[in-house]
Amino acid sequence: MNEMTFKRNELLAQQVIKGLVSRNMSGYYAASREEALKLALSLIPEGSTVTMGGAMSAHEIGLPKALTEGNYNFIDRDRSSDKAAAMRAAYDADFYLSSANAITEDGVMINIDGNSNRVSAIAQGPKKVLFIVGMNKVCPDVDSAMKRARNVAAPINAQRFNLNTPCCKTGSCMDCKSPDTICCQFLITRYSRHKDRIHVILVNDELGF
Repeated sequence: MNEMTFKRNELLAQQVIKGLVSRNMSGYYAASREEALKLALSLIPEGSTVTMGGAMSAHEIGLPKALTEGNYNFIDRDRSSDKAAAMRAAYDADFYLSSANAITEDGVMINIDGNSNRVSAIAQGPKKVLFIVGMNKVCPDVDSAMKRARNVAAPINAQRFNLNTPCCKTGSCMDCKSPDTICCQFLITRYSRHKDRIHVILVNDELGF
């Protein structure tokens, strides 16, 4: 990333954080993946029960690894013998880790889900939700954020899991009703009724899809 892009992202992040605060959510800025990891761990008290969805961004900053090695009750569904039970445990967790498929410049987050465990946990259940979001996911408005989620994030995730969907062949959303579709539930998070529940770390790096 060149110096001018880095500076632009830094300034844009402050605008997004103001939007998040106006929506009763907490926003933070991290200049690097290493800084984001330290910040995330500072927000999660030791001894907390932590779960997550399929947040590649959290993996890319090393957060699940740090939680596994630290003094936390980290429930890793990918290593669980009962994945369904691990996903259900999210609703009673102290912290739920996620990312966003897209976020607007004024702090609205867009997420698309297939099994719907991730969007349901974001909306209700865990005491706190911690988002790790790369600046590559910031979009001007809800319309462009939805387009990013459908035409960038969803096709890449479908290809990652080798699903039988039209977007795996075309690279863009075909608004399909395939049995394999991962575009089952769309969640727009525009406000948090419960202050201090949703926390968003914006990372000045390209993370996730």
